[in-house]
Amino acid sequence: IYYTFRDTISSKAQDLFIIDKKSGEIRTAGELDFEDIQSYDLEIEARDQGTPPLSGHCSVVLEVLDVND
Repeated sequence: IYYTFRDTISSKAQDLFIIDKKSGEIRTAGELDFEDIQSYDLEIEARDQGTPPLSGHCSVVLEVLDVND
């Protein structure tokens, strides 16, 4: 199974997060600022290598906490 961001995710969000294609683990690739955006809705797709390939999708909601206050 391979994991990817769906095309519905903005390019800015794709620049801030990295998804491991094999494990599906999501990591930050840039700094998140609570004052800019308080939450992100990441649409993830999982696809197998079958013939024909099957896929499923889910939504991951990430909330940013303001650690300065």
